[in-house]
Amino acid sequence: MTFSRRELIVLALAAALTIVVWLLAGSYPGYDAYYHLVWGREFFAGQVPAIDAYRAPTAHPLYLLLAAILGAIVGDDSAQLMVLICALSLVVCAWAIWRIGRVVFGAWPGIVAALLVATNLSLILYAARGFADMPFLALIFVAAALEAERKRRGVSVLVLLAAAGLLRPEAWLLAGIYWLWCCWPKDYSSGRRSPHLGLLALVLVAPLLWGLFDWWAVGQPLYALTATSSLAAELGRERGIAKVPATFIDALVGVIRNPQLMLIGVGILIEIFRRRAKSFYLPLGLIATGTLTFICVGIFGLSLLPRYLTIPSITLLLFAGYALAGWAELDRGSWLRRGWALAALAVVIAGAAFTVHRTDIFRRAGVEIRYISAVHNDLEATLADPKVVAALRCGPLSLPAFGLIPDSLWIRNSAAGSVVARADVSPTSGVALVFVGDKTHQRYGRADGVPVDTDFAPRGFRLITKHGQISAWARCR
Repeated sequence: MTFSRRELIVLALAAALTIVVWLLAGSYPGYDAYYHLVWGREFFAGQVPAIDAYRAPTAHPLYLLLAAILGAIVGDDSAQLMVLICALSLVVCAWAIWRIGRVVFGAWPGIVAALLVATNLSLILYAARGFADMPFLALIFVAAALEAERKRRGVSVLVLLAAAGLLRPEAWLLAGIYWLWCCWPKDYSSGRRSPHLGLLALVLVAPLLWGLFDWWAVGQPLYALTATSSLAAELGRERGIAKVPATFIDALVGVIRNPQLMLIGVGILIEIFRRRAKSFYLPLGLIATGTLTFICVGIFGLSLLPRYLTIPSITLLLFAGYALAGWAELDRGSWLRRGWALAALAVVIAGAAFTVHRTDIFRRAGVEIRYISAVHNDLEATLADPKVVAALRCGPLSLPAFGLIPDSLWIRNSAAGSVVARADVSPTSGVALVFVGDKTHQRYGRADGVPVDTDFAPRGFRLITKHGQISAWARCR
């Protein structure tokens, strides 16, 4: 893979802009990322990470290793650095889509598709909350870009897919299908297909390492699969193969907005009639594999979340880019080029008007990020309060539900188990945090699968301090 000077300049500018936005936004990672930071700190301290903690998310080995390395190097600042890494992963993902689009449809459709990916609100929010999905998607689409530029490249693609397979198991299926793709051509001399055992070893490395990690941590090689399925059932989320058809479109729309879906449809229709795409097997393979993965998620009883359709969703944006800019690949002076360009310009103007009309979406996204940061700051102030520090000598820290448990563990620099949820246990001493305000009460005082309202101070606890949206109650026995 070679880079032009212009390409490197654009990438550097995109990375610099991302860093500036990251500095201004001040976003904090989400539930899953904070647990990985806690586990990474335990791992670096020579302890076995408590990945089977109460309502803990699935532990992704490579993300845990990244968290451990960041924690060892920069300490408390690693939380926000996780967000930066995910934000930069979005830049890499958009760049890879451009490389793929350039091969499949042409340079300008690739540029438009990359812009649609970089400005996708769902992906921006994933990055702002430090989801492991973002580095996972970056690895997947860089691997796809390598394959697009040279068919059956082999080792380099499978190395990236193996790394992605340690972030999310969806890459296992993609790696297996890619191995079959590499094995399919017959050898010219023997007339037989080669099993490519070296490539097969790369396919197997991620599931084997993940299984060994779970076996080492909890003694169950399939813990990630069984625990995730059980947690989905406890939280009452949509799951099971019977729910796949009904949730498929909802999950797709969860990543791609309706106007983009219309553009995708137009791009698909144009391609069906014109059949001008090159290396068309690649987007079709990514879409088919992502859809098959979603079906497998239903078969294994996992939560049917929009995040599991990000690979086909992002790939489909190539067709939206083709619908808007495919005319640029036609001969100059062509009547089709002029008509297509005018239609695309009308769509862009309508889209700009729609965006201006719907600026409230972006305003609400900003409000959400600021709200999360405010709650985090209130939590830090509460846990640093001398009254709270003194009262914690009497017993554990308790929260109404599990939502801010990993945040509290990270802030307090304590091990899993030292912070409990009152939905799970009823403390008789220590410090109980109660959330003030309707939004904070609904967001952090309640949770899926919590049958009763636990956002109140236990009997015998008295108010000792209040910071913003969090009040602290204590009792010593």
